[in-house]
Amino acid sequence: MHLTILGSSSSGNGYLLKADSGEILMIEAGVSFGKVKKALGGDISHIAGCIISHEHGDHAGHVNEVLDAFIPTYMHPVTAERLKVKASNLHTIKEGTEHYISGFSVTPVLVKHDVGVPCYAYIIHHTECGYVLFATDCAYIKNRYKGLNNILIEANYDTNIIMNNVNTGIINKKHYDHTILGHMSIETCLETLQETDLSRVNNIILIHLSAQNSNEREFVQKVQDVALGKKVLAAHKGMNIEFNNTPF
Repeated sequence: MHLTILGSSSSGNGYLLKADSGEILMIEAGVSFGKVKKALGGDISHIAGCIISHEHGDHAGHVNEVLDAFIPTYMHPVTAERLKVKASNLHTIKEGTEHYISGFSVTPVLVKHDVGVPCYAYIIHHTECGYVLFATDCAYIKNRYKGLNNILIEANYDTNIIMNNVNTGIINKKHYDHTILGHMSIETCLETLQETDLSRVNNIILIHLSAQNSNEREFVQKVQDVALGKKVLAAHKGMNIEFNNTPF
């Protein structure tokens, strides 16, 4: 299994889980479908499905392109309603219900983002990558999971950095409120990882870092300090990461 990162920022989010056995799972539709095609050498026939976290454009702005390509696409019912999308290959899914997409299974978990904006994290499973937690655009994750093999988790901002940016006028109060209420800080990310069974985890990928309110090098080091022996990376467009079942 390989993870390809097409984008992981407010400019657009998209990820591909590519199994050696052939099938591909798209995560998010926040980058143009043309970029998806390019990453796959023009062959989209192996894309088994696409899962979407929530309605915001940097995560779902290109959903119609995905649907027009006849790719089964999965999201919260309210997300579908607000995006005003209807298609035979659109599937609305409920929290806690496992869904099978070729060799992948996905289970949505409701997490806290903006007020009134439902957002799903996902537990993804495939025999090649084991259990994967994907969590973006959430202030926190209320559940703790055992037996994870790979983690993609938001580390959007540092509390001290964002406070300094407000005090110096780099960002305004509205930006600040949106961030702290709907995104995960590095402090909360670390707390989540410390309370999670990491014994079988191979990769921890930090996603959706803020361009203004984060420090990538420090974030990676802080996670390495609490996740000793694990591969820790901050997501960047164009990365291709081996995403196997266990580190052993």
